[in-house]
Amino acid sequence: MARFIQFTLMRAVMSLFTLLTVSLIVFSLMELVPGNCAERYLAFKNTQGSQITIDDIKAEERRLGLDQPFLQRWTSWVGNVFFKGEFGDSCILRLDINQLLSDKFWISLGICLAALAVAYLIAIPVGIYSATTKSAVANNSLRFVSYLGLALPNFLLALIIMLISTVLFGDSLTGLFSAEYRDAPWSLDKFLDFLSRAWLPIFILGWSATAFALQTVRALMLDEVGKLYVTAASARGISGSKLLWRYPARHAMGPVINSLGFDLNRIFNELPVVALILTLTEAGALLIESLARSNDQQLAGAIIFLLTASIVLVNFVTDILLALMDPRIRKGMIGA
Repeated sequence: MARFIQFTLMRAVMSLFTLLTVSLIVFSLMELVPGNCAERYLAFKNTQGSQITIDDIKAEERRLGLDQPFLQRWTSWVGNVFFKGEFGDSCILRLDINQLLSDKFWISLGICLAALAVAYLIAIPVGIYSATTKSAVANNSLRFVSYLGLALPNFLLALIIMLISTVLFGDSLTGLFSAEYRDAPWSLDKFLDFLSRAWLPIFILGWSATAFALQTVRALMLDEVGKLYVTAASARGISGSKLLWRYPARHAMGPVINSLGFDLNRIFNELPVVALILTLTEAGALLIESLARSNDQQLAGAIIFLLTASIVLVNFVTDILLALMDPRIRKGMIGA
């Protein structure tokens, strides 16, 4: 047990070090963008008709602390993030980033996690069945569906569904809320309205994730079912679903669980494009807005850091789960 606790603490320290490294990379990228925050903001104000001088830029740099050394500014930024949970103000919008992301990031993360959950709930049993069935029709049909999921881009699937829905029902299914709930405070009715519309981005994002996970599970199961320990278990009289879940499926699930963080990252990478097509008002759309349109690196950096922190947390949890469920890993780590 002591070795398991030691392993958990080591993984926690590694996760913290990863977040510190990512924070340094994100902050450095924010600094490398041509023109600092003061210059970009005052340039934006200049496009609105304000007359900006060099003295105005210098005064704004002093107000924002941009005249301080890089290391001191990064330390201050990362300290506020880690100890206070504060990301400061948006460079262009001049609004508190925590306020801007309060609901949007959690909605985005919830959609991505739901898509990931749907993908694995479908892919694991179907992938195991595909690897072990003797029916050529069923196997080839499942492989065709998975290949279609990999070949059909999410944005094209979103456009197809929107077109069909508009033609048949007169509703494009865009947005996460109906008009009457868009700016309303959260309530049970608003949550139910959100669920009635959130299924579409969850389905679209889960489409390719399911296909990818299905291929992974199928390949891992095909590699495990032919191994000697499965043959030996079968010779001892173990058969059917008990044999599959106790031996090859159990060992095949290790790499699948270990890839949860990677799949979450891939789903979030696809979210901004889907968000633009479906006109979703969440962090994915806000990331595109801050990177491609307003050049608001402070806001973009906060979203990227929060995403990375979520992935690091998922990887930490999956490492602990693997140590608990896989006897080979458990034996190597805690001497069980």
